Amino acid sequence: MREFIIADNQDITKAGMMFLLSKQKETALLLDAGNKAELLQQLCLHPEAVVILDYALFDFTGADELIVLHERFKQADWLLFSDELSINFLRQILFSSMAFGVVLKDSSREEILTALQCASRKERFICNHVSNLLLSGNTSSSPHPAIKDELLTPAERYVLKKIALGETTKEIAAERNLSFHTVNSHRKNIFRKLGVNNVHEATKYAMKAGIVDLVEYYI
Repeated sequence: MREFIIADNQDITKAGMMFLLSKQKETALLLDAGNKAELLQQLCLHPEAVVILDYALFDFTGADELIVLHERFKQADWLLFSDELSINFLRQILFSSMAFGVVLKDSSREEILTALQCASRKERFICNHVSNLLLSGNTSSSPHPAIKDELLTPAERYVLKKIALGETTKEIAAERNLSFHTVNSHRKNIFRKLGVNNVHEATKYAMKAGIVDLVEYYI
């Protein structure tokens, strides 16, 4: 039986995953982490756990940081569970270690359950969509799409600027008098359109595209 750490800061996702895991015979203990510091703390206490991670929400600086974290906790297994991840990131992570598996949040219930069962047995699982992407060889020589003004809507450009300046989703929502869900949807669309996985990559794009300048960034 395995311990599971759900590393995700979306309450509805955590609740759904905890429900699915509570029905699995292989589950010994359910834990959660809402940020990288909490994840590190849980791994120190449970170094052989299965980590179910939404990489896109945890502000890793890149794939290398996640690989280093795995190297520190070699007995842990990782199931990446996100809305969408870039093909370059997936190649780097999945080719780095058999300890990483991946299933998307829009995968079928059956695929998600299979992924959890495989993780509990230390078996790698890669969902059909990601497998097809890897087999197709559909990758770009550039880490970002071409910078074009029409790539993002005005609302998305505003949200990207605020993200790059260090504001949280809750802060942006309060400032614009929008719901958390609306701003979070903008965030997901931005990451998808730009082909990035985290705030660090999105910030680099924003600076390169002139959406935020160095003076604003360092104020």
